[in-house]
Amino acid sequence: MIKREAEARLRKLGRSFRSVAVIGPRQSGKTTLCRLVFPGKPYVSMENPDTLEFAKTDPRGFLAQYKNGAILDEVQRASHLFSYLQQILDETKKKGLFILTGSNNFLLQHNITQTLAGRVAYVQLLPLSLSELHESGKLKSNYLNAIFTGGYPEIIAKKVNPADWYSNYISTYVERDVRLLKNIANVSLFLKFIRLCAGRSGSILNLNSLANDCGIDQKTATHWMGLLQASFIVYLLRPYHNNYNKRLIKTPKLYFIDTGLVCSLAGIDNAKQLTNHAFKGHFLENLLIIEALKKRMNLGLPDNLYYWRDKTGNEVDLLMENYSGINAYEIKAGETISGDYFKGLQYYEGVEKKKVKSYLLYGGKELQVRSSGIKVHPWNDISVW
Repeated sequence: MIKREAEARLRKLGRSFRSVAVIGPRQSGKTTLCRLVFPGKPYVSMENPDTLEFAKTDPRGFLAQYKNGAILDEVQRASHLFSYLQQILDETKKKGLFILTGSNNFLLQHNITQTLAGRVAYVQLLPLSLSELHESGKLKSNYLNAIFTGGYPEIIAKKVNPADWYSNYISTYVERDVRLLKNIANVSLFLKFIRLCAGRSGSILNLNSLANDCGIDQKTATHWMGLLQASFIVYLLRPYHNNYNKRLIKTPKLYFIDTGLVCSLAGIDNAKQLTNHAFKGHFLENLLIIEALKKRMNLGLPDNLYYWRDKTGNEVDLLMENYSGINAYEIKAGETISGDYFKGLQYYEGVEKKKVKSYLLYGGKELQVRSSGIKVHPWNDISVW
């Protein structure tokens, strides 16, 4: 089994809080991780119809079965239990009593905020990171294969054909989770919306354009984008704007939590098709930006990721703000380094008042340090994070 970086954080929180909620996309490994860390706790899936019915009709009797706690899987389906859990947690001093998992960020966090605020700690578990794949010896040597395969554990562990797996994932999980949030009458139109989003991965989000191309109004497009965020399908990278003199872009960029899913939605059937694909650079950018996000989520750190772009087109793909300054990353799919690759970073260093450490991540294999101080790393050099 592939060791998850979030395991250490989950163990620590389980020793400090009465309850811990592990949230993330479906099939990202939440259940496996929770059962590994808390092997003595009963496992209860709220996707079992009989279990869910019991929990709904007799919540007190249901929870009374688990005096020593339990792992409650996909608990957003029985969100009414939170009110009853509140009393149980208030009356106990036991740590790590109930472990909650959920694949719907909006429903889970909304209900926890309403009833269990201050009683529950969070762990966000996304699909496997490049670091986790590297440590397990399963990281693809070619970034095209890494993009196409994605990071869902079942694909890696069982060596399933990614094209088949993601096709099933879209129909079985995405559609169902979205219906749980809000019943969408025209599912085919919603799936068209997701596919249009996939074609814009790595681009500045333009909801008006998305709405027009999909044949919906902008209000619906905004709502649907929120559903995709809540279901851990997409991630919006915020623009970074400080007290600069230049006018800056202040609209987020759109990325998908998993690049294998993007490939499936874009109609890509195998990794070779990515070789000359128009969006190859965007897909690698997507892969590495989400890698940075996974690293922070696994360590329980805040999302301090941004991109920077001014009105004249000067841009840096990723900024990571920290106490000592800013780490700036430019991402290029080319395997041969060009002088043009450094222009965005050099320009940004000239306008940013804070201390900047600059990195170029590219599709090649060499590690370099340029005279300008910019460090050049291969795409799969996990030490850069």
